[in-house]
Amino acid sequence: MHEKCPNCNLRYEKQPGNFYGAMYVSYAISTGIFLVTAFILYHFFNDPSLEVYLITILVVALVLFPINFRFSRILFLYIIWKSN
Repeated sequence: MHEKCPNCNLRYEKQPGNFYGAMYVSYAISTGIFLVTAFILYHFFNDPSLEVYLITILVVALVLFPINFRFSRILFLYIIWKSN
């Protein structure tokens, strides 16, 4: 993120609860990723062993972490902005 606005030179500051709110949104997105991955494994790969579940979910979560990190912050800011 930019430290200052490129147009008006306003310094961006975070709200006190910004990180906590984005963290809860990230938890919700991660839970959705876990559930969708487990559903796909169960229904399309004939219910594999527990190790396959754990490894697959871990790999998918790690691959999607950068997207989840950015998207959760954006989504939380959008939620806060619409509520004001």
